[in-house]
Amino acid sequence: MTGIFRIFGEGDDLYEAMIDSIRAASQRIVLASYILAGDEVGWALLNELMNQARRGLDVRIHIDAMGSGRVLTRSQSRLLTAAGVRLKRFHRWSWRQPMRYNRRDHRKLLVIDGETAYLGGFNIHREASRQVYGETRWRDLHVYITGPLAAEAEGLFNASWCGLTDWSPRRQPGSNDRIIPNTTRGCRILLRCTIKAQLARASESIWLESPYFIPDRGLRKQLILAAERGVDVRILTTRKTDSPPAQWAARGIYGDLLANGIRIFEFQPRLLHSKLLLIDEDWANIGTANFDYRSMFLNYELTLVSGNRTLNRQLKSEVLRDLQDCHEVTGEAWRDRAAINYLYDMLGRLLRRWL
Repeated sequence: MTGIFRIFGEGDDLYEAMIDSIRAASQRIVLASYILAGDEVGWALLNELMNQARRGLDVRIHIDAMGSGRVLTRSQSRLLTAAGVRLKRFHRWSWRQPMRYNRRDHRKLLVIDGETAYLGGFNIHREASRQVYGETRWRDLHVYITGPLAAEAEGLFNASWCGLTDWSPRRQPGSNDRIIPNTTRGCRILLRCTIKAQLARASESIWLESPYFIPDRGLRKQLILAAERGVDVRILTTRKTDSPPAQWAARGIYGDLLANGIRIFEFQPRLLHSKLLLIDEDWANIGTANFDYRSMFLNYELTLVSGNRTLNRQLKSEVLRDLQDCHEVTGEAWRDRAAINYLYDMLGRLLRRWL
């Protein structure tokens, strides 16, 4: 049995559902988040976690030391610990291992009693809340999961909690759905290999959403080859960004992609933060990984890979909704842009592996 899927596209709806699930927990709750802020949004959720820890439940939180370093204070961390919550920070700065700091825990995962899970692009912070942040809140996607996949997600959390960042669960026989990390003992670039293979077999459509669109040469080649054989390849990325250098790097390859028949759309009204790949409507991945060097080669990520047509139809509807708020980039307009932008493109290409 695969379980139930539900898509969340609004942060307020997601956080309300997460709090309801936390309140319903009976044994254990595990939470991983790249950004877990002690603001109005984050503290409401953390209060519920502390309440459950005081009741005797096993509550563990794994946050990224850099992503949450400035937004979850030491005093807030002490309150969590005093309530019985076990808190770990991933890859703190170390003078002995300075390069380790560059490898971040980018996962966003909540699992309740090993039975229900939430996974996707939403961090836990005010920027994702319409009630708090207003109409300019970030646009994102998250998926709610029940059944065996939730148990897989909990296993992946437990492995990372113990420092086993390259562990992965065995594939369930007969299932088209998996939760996979981006690196395992058998393959240090598992997610990239999985995506590359699916791009190569695409026959009708490849629709991709990513705020940081910086594919390596191999993935870029597969997108171009797909377009050349008549596949409808559409890239949705963001006009508004929190990382201008990453946007420079993305725009640095627009010309090549447009020249080869790939359509590029920039989401206009808000920052697009969702991470989604839909191929031929019968294969999709949704999770924490961007389509860039950092997610494919450096950071630690989690992705739901699914052949569930019901879920994939929902994801297609989300993409179609986003396309309504996009501006399509055309080759002619791109060639005629201001000269200074070419310098930004060049700088972005030089920095692309570090963004």
